[in-house]
Amino acid sequence: MPRAIWSGSISFGLVNIPIKLFSAVSKKTVRFNQIDSQTGARVKQKRVSALDGSDVDYDDIVKGYELPSGEYVTITQEELDALDPDAVRTIDILEFIDLDEIDPMYYDSAYHLVPDPTTVKPYKLLAEAMAAANKVAIARFVMRTKQYLAAIRPQDGTLVLSTMVYADELVARSEIDEFDALEDVKIEKKELAMAEQLIASLDADFDSGRHVDTYREAVLELIDRKVAGETDLVASAPEETENKVVDLMAALEASVAQAKDAKKRHPASKKASGKASAAAKKKPAKKKSA
Repeated sequence: MPRAIWSGSISFGLVNIPIKLFSAVSKKTVRFNQIDSQTGARVKQKRVSALDGSDVDYDDIVKGYELPSGEYVTITQEELDALDPDAVRTIDILEFIDLDEIDPMYYDSAYHLVPDPTTVKPYKLLAEAMAAANKVAIARFVMRTKQYLAAIRPQDGTLVLSTMVYADELVARSEIDEFDALEDVKIEKKELAMAEQLIASLDADFDSGRHVDTYREAVLELIDRKVAGETDLVASAPEETENKVVDLMAALEASVAQAKDAKKRHPASKKASGKASAAAKKKPAKKKSA
């Protein structure tokens, strides 16, 4: 059962809407522990001093910020707590904007905003008003000593909050020299037309259930096989091939043909063609004129 990780209220003008924050994502990751291959015992980490290797008690550890000189400025938890604006537990809406104005690169983690059962009407009013206006709210709030920028958007009558990274946290494209190589590249019209044809052949409606983590499934299958007692589970690595210059047009043409063939073999396509054939059979033949 999901649990609320934060509670407070949405501040919307002079209106305060009590809410709770629930994580909208439950990541599925296969986790491993470090094991001593000689004894089979779990390996645990110890906190030791870099000065003499002696053990350091947890209560004696403080945070340290490294200066360019290599020295550290130590900060206590009490000093950090004095800066924490946690007493203000509100999500302050700053402005409303169109969704397509936000570059997806700014999104971080997603959360469900859940209303307090006693004050659902103002929550529903805000959700419906935002949906009608097709707007997203940009807000700011503090959680666990960190101030977040966030986007709140309506979704099927509820509100979803996505934390966002700040502009100075994004790596600018100008900082990556490899992008400079794009300036000297020329694209031929026939190449562009073929690439557009390939995109059109792969056009589809997004269905999240159609995509699965095949690597995680393979790891879990490997674990099951080892539990069952199987051995020699490591396949031989494929032979390395030399990098060859690719004929772009030939690769595009082959890709388009492959995509079209895949669509013909797709169950949905067969079902549609089957219906068309059945409809054609049911259609009465035209009477011949005398």
